[in-house]
Amino acid sequence: MIVTVTPNPSLDRTYEVPALDRGEVVRATGERVDPGGKGVNVSRAVAAAGRRTVAVLPLGGAPGALVADLLAAQGIEVAPVPIAGATRSNIALAEADGVLTKINAPGPELSAAERELLLETVRSQSPGADWIACCGSLPRGLAPSWYAELTARAHAAGARIALDTSGPALLRALRERPDVVKPNAGELAGAVGRPLATVGDAVKAAEELRELGARAVLASLGADGQILVTGEGTWFGEARVDAVRSNVGAGDASLAGFLAAGGGGPGALASAVAHGAAAVRLPGSVMPAPDDLEPSAVSVTAQVPADRALREPAP
Repeated sequence: MIVTVTPNPSLDRTYEVPALDRGEVVRATGERVDPGGKGVNVSRAVAAAGRRTVAVLPLGGAPGALVADLLAAQGIEVAPVPIAGATRSNIALAEADGVLTKINAPGPELSAAERELLLETVRSQSPGADWIACCGSLPRGLAPSWYAELTARAHAAGARIALDTSGPALLRALRERPDVVKPNAGELAGAVGRPLATVGDAVKAAEELRELGARAVLASLGADGQILVTGEGTWFGEARVDAVRSNVGAGDASLAGFLAAGGGGPGALASAVAHGAAAVRLPGSVMPAPDDLEPSAVSVTAQVPADRALREPAP
């Protein structure tokens, strides 16, 4: 069972458009409404794979009620933390050529009581969990040290932590030695304070995160694949993708695939790559089901192509 924690969930509306022309009326060719937030997406992908998951998230107002209803309809257990503010609503515009424009609202501000109730709800849901996946940005009212506090409490209770966040929240949490962190290339570059131009640059940055406390680093490099850096070794994985429809939630699907496959080693990396590749072929933030996966299109190797230039360098 995988517990996910999404401190700043959202109601996500995705519109597919031929092209985005500023100042013009743009007619959508498709529309989706999904429960959003990185941890929510991990739960959706885990549930799509037929595994049990519990989503812990603060919910408020009409958008929060709709998020809970949408998750329940997908067979996901919800452990809601009632808050006074309304859950945020986000908009994504997916163009036909694969370019995605996202408009993310800041979200509500959590009170001290709501902050503590969120931690307590995670604690109450932790017994029996294989992993606790803590994902996404922190809402107003939660200090950058909040993930560090959650990680410390979870480890004290014997749980394993997977962390997908960025900036000060990531750097502070590293001190509590999360079991795996999952940055993308931009977040990885931000954590080490320098640009990444090659796969080797990304591996070096991941090694530095391990030196700072992460026990393992699963890093998404977009179209350039993924790397896994652990105390046991380093692996590189990639998959053939003929057409990208939407990359919303692809990293979240990757983390779900990694954790569902055990959360360690090249086999889990292969699962992460397969899930991420399947996600980008689907509309909006739809999470892949087993039938969407193409394991034969995935390759994983310990021979990391360190000199390979990233097609999407991280500034």
